Amino acid sequence: GFKNGTDGNIRIAIDAIRAAQSPHHFLSVTKAGHSAIVSTAGNEDCHVILRGGKEPNYDALHVEAACKEIAAAGLAARLMIDASHANSNKRFKQQMEVARDTASQVTAGDERIIGVMIESHLIEGRQDLVPGQALEYGKSVTDACLGWEDSLTALELLARSVRDRRLVEAAE
Repeated sequence: GFKNGTDGNIRIAIDAIRAAQSPHHFLSVTKAGHSAIVSTAGNEDCHVILRGGKEPNYDALHVEAACKEIAAAGLAARLMIDASHANSNKRFKQQMEVARDTASQVTAGDERIIGVMIESHLIEGRQDLVPGQALEYGKSVTDACLGWEDSLTALELLARSVRDRRLVEAAE
């Protein structure tokens, strides 16, 4: 997946998808340590990741606008929601609201949302790396994360939304 720019613009992600889907040839090093020209066929399984920008972009209106722009570029309108970063206003607990909103979109039948990214760890929050000081096991040293219980709640909510959507589809 390719994230939208930090300004919220998805054009950079669309251009990255186009590049990734194309064949490439490049100079690399083999496992044996020899230089070689490597060829790739491209990757058709790409998607945009909405990470927010100047404002959050996970709600239904932003998802719809992004999917229209993706489709207008001739690409499959598939996207993933990043519950952290600008979508949570950099407040890790706000990821729960992003998960709830995303789940409601999925329950309502939106099949374009193919996944969610959540900053998650065993213990909520984050810690600094301090020389000579022991780290707390299970706590992030990078971005602040949801803890185990909130992560489980969010994942169960999202899984239930997919099950509910599938039940509605099966009944139709």
